[in-house]
Amino acid sequence: MHKFYIPVMGTGFTIDSALVAAPYGVHSVLSLVDDDLIEQMREYHLKGIGETYDPIDRNSEDSRARRITAYLDLLDDVVAEKFEQLKHQDLTPDSELGKYFRMLPEGEVRTEALTILEMPLSEERQARLEKLKANMVCGRIDVNIMTKLNRSRFKGGELLPPEYADALAALRGLALAQGSFAVVFSAGMNAGLYSYVTQFDDFFMQNGFFKKQVVLKVSDYRSALIQGKFLAKKGVWVSEYRIESGLNCGGHAFATQGYLLGPILQEFKEQRERLIESLAPIYQQAVNKLGREVPEKEQLNFAITVQGGVGLHQESEFLQHYYDVDQVGWGTPFLLVPEVTRVDEEHLQKLQNVKEGQLRLSQSSPLGIRFWNLMNSASERQREIRIQKGNPGSSCPKGFIKLNTDYTDKPICRASKAFQKLHLKTVRESEGGLPEQKQILENLALAPSCICHDLAGGATKLLGIDSEAEPAICCGPNIVNFSKVVSFEDMINHIYGRPSPVQIKKNRPHQFIAEAQLYWKYLLEELEEVKWGLSQRDDMYFSAFVKNLKDGLEYYLTLFSTEQRLNYIKEQSLDEIHKLLKLIDKFTSSPLDGFVTQDVTI
Repeated sequence: MHKFYIPVMGTGFTIDSALVAAPYGVHSVLSLVDDDLIEQMREYHLKGIGETYDPIDRNSEDSRARRITAYLDLLDDVVAEKFEQLKHQDLTPDSELGKYFRMLPEGEVRTEALTILEMPLSEERQARLEKLKANMVCGRIDVNIMTKLNRSRFKGGELLPPEYADALAALRGLALAQGSFAVVFSAGMNAGLYSYVTQFDDFFMQNGFFKKQVVLKVSDYRSALIQGKFLAKKGVWVSEYRIESGLNCGGHAFATQGYLLGPILQEFKEQRERLIESLAPIYQQAVNKLGREVPEKEQLNFAITVQGGVGLHQESEFLQHYYDVDQVGWGTPFLLVPEVTRVDEEHLQKLQNVKEGQLRLSQSSPLGIRFWNLMNSASERQREIRIQKGNPGSSCPKGFIKLNTDYTDKPICRASKAFQKLHLKTVRESEGGLPEQKQILENLALAPSCICHDLAGGATKLLGIDSEAEPAICCGPNIVNFSKVVSFEDMINHIYGRPSPVQIKKNRPHQFIAEAQLYWKYLLEELEEVKWGLSQRDDMYFSAFVKNLKDGLEYYLTLFSTEQRLNYIKEQSLDEIHKLLKLIDKFTSSPLDGFVTQDVTI
């Protein structure tokens, strides 16, 4: 029914968004990283509805999978009950049923509901209302598994089999849940995890229906084709390809080599049918070998969705109509919608008043991947205090990112006290290098934060689960354009271009232009890293980056010059494109020799 969905945000921000969003027909995504938080939320909600809570101890057999199954079953039951209650209401301006239809996008269903609302009580009215109710759709509960977060598990000092590793256990927890869900795989391909999908019946078509769907978050068409083929050969069909901006997003930013979102979407638009033609026969042959139901080609389709930096109705509509996108993800703006996301009051205030420099594409993630981080959060404050006291690093209370073996046989986290002590010692004792370079290396050594614990803090502090939590906030750069807390309905009205109190920054650049500006800054930062000997990127890499960025900007020159639906921001966008192209033209054929910035620091 809806043209948008709410992407995963951190580990805690969307942990129970489905309880509000799904009954109104809106899809949302929760993270399966933190099963400690998941268990805490299960206890919180069971007690809230007056039901008995039976703990699943983290040291018990297969606890991670069992916790996830139990929580997803709870969400599914509560959402189903809320949806049924909503369907049995009368259609009035003040009823939840009235709100359900009022929040829909413009179209026949919403128009019919508003017509019935004005009708006097009669048999005709009741008949039309019942027909309308029969077509109501509940929002889907999606879950996110970061494929790279697949920490091995030990018991009694002995390494457990691969299926007990974090990502595989999370998948098993989802697969054994009773309802119909979708799993969003993000952060690249994990062959072992993808192969494990075939162990569960719900991921295969049965009676023309996938009870559990697979969604791939991808950065470009090539990635979609490679991963789609790998899964198809295993007998797994991808029901949705979810494209995310490389930099204009929240949380971890998986930057491309200068490829911009518009050209990426253009390729998906042009190659969509080819992708189906390529994957369908491979999939059909694979499931036939497995003795499974072989769908007809007409039954095999997929959605194309996109997320990252969208902030206006016009942007969302353009993505859908020009690039044939099925849905658009609205993430960061929903952090200012307390009905739907979990952010404690202190950080809700900070999000409304983000100042220049307080939001950074940082080195905070222990994964070594750039990470959008609110630098005046409680988590960052505590990290700095520990450094000032000479005791840097986290106690690593959860350990979901214990993946590094540079100094130890058993993996530890780069944000932990153990790692930072060893790493800092190595940096300080290393010979050679300029003092400035050593200082930068020290800063980088101390940059990682305990995000797997602190990203849950917004929820646990708000709900009284952990009053001492020190939350981290991983909003995207788009947050600077929003400055007011609003209701769920207000945000939906903003998304669909209806009157709304949502306040958005004037002269905000179009999402395509904002992403291009971010890539320019990212390029300068990468050059700085080479300058200080922190990166081994060579001329070939930078030449390709600059070419891709320039090609993307020239694509935008044509797009903004010719596409009438972009007239509302045409002149501003063309000006910004020309500015960026002039800056790019300063590069010589050898960027490392020809251009080194002086105003970008790490």
